[in-house]
Formats: sequence, structure tokens, C-alpha cells
Amino acid sequence: MSYPFLDNINSPEDLKGLERKDIPALASEIRAFLIENVEKNGGHLASNLGVVELTLAIHRVFDSPDDHIIFDVGHQSYVHKLLTGRKGEFSSLRTSGGLSGFTSRRESEHDPFGAGHSSTSVSAALGFAEADALLGHKNYTVAVIGDGAYTGGMVHEALNNCRPELPLILILNENGMSISSNKGTFASYLSRVRISGKYRRWKEGTNNFFLRIPLIGKPIKKLLTFTKERIKRLVYPANYFEELGLYYVGPIDGNNYDKVERALKIAKSFGGTVVVHLKTKKGKGYAPAEESPDGYHSIGAAGAESTYHSVFSEELIRRADKNEKIVAVTAAMGIGTGLDTFGEKFPKRYFDVGIAEEHALTFSAGLAANGLSPFVAIYSTFLQRGYDSILHDIALQNLPVKIMIDRAGLSVGDGATHHGIFDVAFLSHIPNMILYAPASYSSLSAAIGYAESSDSPIAIRYPNCSENPSVTERFMPVDVNSPCRLSVDFDVENPPKYIFITYGRIVESVIKAQSLLAAEGKVAGISLVEQIKPYKPVVKDIAALISGATRVIYVEEGIRNGGAAEITGDELSSIGHDFCKTEYLISAIDDNFAAPTERCDLYDYVGLSPQKLAMRMINK
Repeated sequence: MSYPFLDNINSPEDLKGLERKDIPALASEIRAFLIENVEKNGGHLASNLGVVELTLAIHRVFDSPDDHIIFDVGHQSYVHKLLTGRKGEFSSLRTSGGLSGFTSRRESEHDPFGAGHSSTSVSAALGFAEADALLGHKNYTVAVIGDGAYTGGMVHEALNNCRPELPLILILNENGMSISSNKGTFASYLSRVRISGKYRRWKEGTNNFFLRIPLIGKPIKKLLTFTKERIKRLVYPANYFEELGLYYVGPIDGNNYDKVERALKIAKSFGGTVVVHLKTKKGKGYAPAEESPDGYHSIGAAGAESTYHSVFSEELIRRADKNEKIVAVTAAMGIGTGLDTFGEKFPKRYFDVGIAEEHALTFSAGLAANGLSPFVAIYSTFLQRGYDSILHDIALQNLPVKIMIDRAGLSVGDGATHHGIFDVAFLSHIPNMILYAPASYSSLSAAIGYAESSDSPIAIRYPNCSENPSVTERFMPVDVNSPCRLSVDFDVENPPKYIFITYGRIVESVIKAQSLLAAEGKVAGISLVEQIKPYKPVVKDIAALISGATRVIYVEEGIRNGGAAEITGDELSSIGHDFCKTEYLISAIDDNFAAPTERCDLYDYVGLSPQKLAMRMINK
């Protein structure tokens, strides 16, 4: 497609040079470009279609990068990327080493703060604003936060710390869940009045007039303010932001460019902290996305209908039919974790707590402590936020909360912020935790069955994909109520010279490495671990299996430091394993965030591709 306006926008200065009458045409081109490219390569579509006018107005009113523009989560920053010189890189979006699907400090000076997790923008923006104040800089800081992110507790902690006099603009983009009780004709009228420059000047002039009257001026102003507030309370609900001492502008149609630009200019003129409340339409300008904003929130390559999380949901529903104590909890990821179908079947036993992982876990602990059987599903990358809740509220009290860890392993599309590579390491060091890594649907069902009847906290991790036939055919299926500890694909009485140990999705790469070795006449076996923790019984089994091997490599799609491979090596040492007779090596992600700066195969970059695994097995 042709983009005559967009092709000439390489910086915010180019945008400011555009005539006002050309803005609608540019907005249309941006939407067409996003639809064409995101539908082809995958990414977040609906949210970005909704913020086109908002982002255009921000860059015409403020001066990036001198003014700091911070996007919450960052998935709604595609338009921002296009306007700041990154259109030519868009074909590399969400590829390893390519353009990030979120904001990234390494990518552009126009991305002052990287983000991939929700509800961080206000805290970060406050930090920028306070730093400018201390350094004597006269810059504005702008934070764009969606109403979904607004459910995160950090937002409210940061708002509680905001100083009204800071040049901080907080743009609340409401595109789905209303957080405002300001409805009706009177509220709309007040919204119009509040953003009126005449009203603001009149208000300031009146206040200054009374303050100049000797002796009685200040008491009169105080009385008038008190009276006005009392009257307002009778007809207009209290505004949360104003109660915090912040200016509030809105709600405003966030897809009306002129209204947005006017609101931002007025907010900028206040000279203090202002909340600008906009209402945008998710998927704006593209009928399929407007009709199904959830379905077009994030688009990926088409895949099989059955996935680990869909099997989890189906199994949980089946068991919940027979066990009324089973409840499901999610942190705003009902569709992503598959629990939305559970919610449709059991609405009273389904809890979506919003983007609040810590609360989801401690809430689940409360449910468990009072006799229910909670299954809480959270992506691996978001589970990090709930570490303290797992440690103190669940494990310390040995409460039978079942933590379903979705998206385990590397995330090629979303990158470093979404890699699920730390959960095994941090859960392995928490007492009372049991940890499973099912490698097939039947193994997942078995682990869920075991978790249902367990009195201890259990975590079950699985990837965002379908089961692999090459894995299920090679390793024996398990009984639905008896989860497997580990299985092998070799004769244990006559073990091969080379053995791989692994768990989770990376076994697929290991199987391919095994085939590469076989093509060179080298025979290698595989030991697939499905119960990771507790470690001692698993390691005893491993020690018996590898005693006749020459070289063993533990392959882990996770961080090496403190991971399963390191702990297994330590346990082998404690029970007297002869490392001279059987060499023990580790192939894992070695003390980095797996964030390449150039386009590449991510698994090859971290040393976990089949080729590198095969080479390591036979080379020193």
C-alpha cells in the first residue's frame, strides 16, 4: 500500500510540520499500515488502533525526547514507534533481535523507559519528574496508562506519592473497563467546564482577588471553597484524583483528535500534575477488531486448536463438575490462560482479580486456608511479581494452592520481558513447593489430578503450544492420577555413552539433537524429567540411570544460576556421583536475559538449538 504522509514522518518534528488538515489522512494511513503489518507478522493490534489520535496529539503537543513519554506495558506504543523513526524496522517486529513489541531503552531515545509488565508507568513517570525537579530541568513527563493497567496496585501506590506541583501528565486511556462514576448530563457538563481555559483563569483570578483582601480575604476564600465542595458533593460524586490534590480533565473522546490536542495543551498549561481521562475505542477503524477487541488484542500465527492451556481448562472443568471446592483464579488473563471457559461454566467459582498477581496469589491462599481448592493460572513472566506471596502466604503456611504456570520457557515474539525462564530457579528454593513440568497432555492431566488431592502447594508449568507427537510417541503415557517422575527412551540395563537430561518444551530440541548425533553414528539417550521438585528422589533416579554414561548434559530452557540443572549437579555431588567417570555438563541460559541486539535464532543465541546441543555433546 501507499502511505504518502506516513512515509515522510521520521521524527516528531516532521509530524509537527504537518498541517492540521492532514492529520485525519495520516491517522488513516497509520491504521492501514498497522492492519497490514500486524496481521501479517503478529502483534498487538486492537489497542494500537485505538490510540492513533492520542499518540499523534502527544507528539504534536510535547517535545520528545526532551519531554519523557512513557507507555504502560508498552503494547500500545506501535504508533509511537512509527512517529519516532522506526517504520523501516517494522517488518522485524517481535522477532529475536528485531523491533520490540514494547518500549525499549536500547531501541530509541524516544523510549525513556522500557516496559513489558503492567502498571509501572506512573511510578516510573514520577521518578522522571522528581529527577527533573532535582536536576533543574524544565521538562514534562507524560505517562499513558490503560484502564486495565489501572487495576494494578503499583498505580495507586504511585498516585499516593504524586506531588501536585510536578509537571507530570497522566493520561488515563479508558478503552474497556470504566473506572469512573461520572455519568450523565451533569457530569458531561462539568467535564466541559473543567477543561475550559476561561473557567480556569476565572477560578485563579477569583482566588487571587480574595487572597489580596487584608484580614478577611483568606477566610472568605476558604468559606467559598468549602461551600462549593459541599454543593458539588450533593450533585457530583467525589473524584478520586482531585481528592489526591491532582488536577483532573475528562472524560474526553480520545478518538477525536481536536479534543485530545486541546485537552493536552490545557493540561500542559496547568504547570502541575494533571490526570487527563480519555475514552478510546479499542480496534478503532477496523470492524473485526472493533467487534472483537479481545480477539484482536494480540495476533499470532495460526496454530492448532488444542494447546496446553486449553487442555488445562478442560481438565479443570471436568474435575470441577465432581468437586465443588475447585475454584479458578486469574489476574486479568482469562482468555490467555483458558480459564474464561471455566468462568462460563462456573461463574460463581471463577475470580478475575485484574492485573494484580500478588493479590491473586494471596487471595488464593485465603481460599485454600478456608477449605477450597484454588487453581490460580498466571504466566511465568508475571509470576515473578508474586514471589513474596508464594513464599510467605502460601509456602510458609503450607497451603494447597495450585499454581498453573502458563507460557513457560522462552518467548520469541514478546522477548526478554516475557521469557518464562526464572520460575524454576526461584520456586526451587522455596520449601514445601512441589514442581511439575508435564511434557504431554496426559502428563498435564495427571499432574492436575495429583494437585487436586494434595495438601501441599504445587506449581505446574507448561508452554504456550500444542503437545509434540515426537515427544508423546517416544515417552510412555502416564496414568491420569499418577504423575510421572521421569522417563527415558533408552534401555536402562544398557545405557548409551551420551545422555541428555531435560524437562519441558526444550525436549523437542533435544530430540532433534539426538537425531543429528545419530546421523554421525553417535548414540544418545534422553531422560525426561516431569517432576522437578522435590529434587532428592528425582536425582537418585537420575544417578542410577547415568552411572554407565561417559557424558551427561542437563538441558534447561531456563536460567542456569540456581536452576534445576545446577541443583541436580549439587545433589549428585552430595550422594557421591563420580564426575570423573561420568562428566556432567549444563546447557542453560547463562546469566543473561536472552535479549539479542541483532536478528537471530533465539535458541541458537542462548546455546539451546539442536545443532549446538549436538556439538556440545561430542566436543570438549
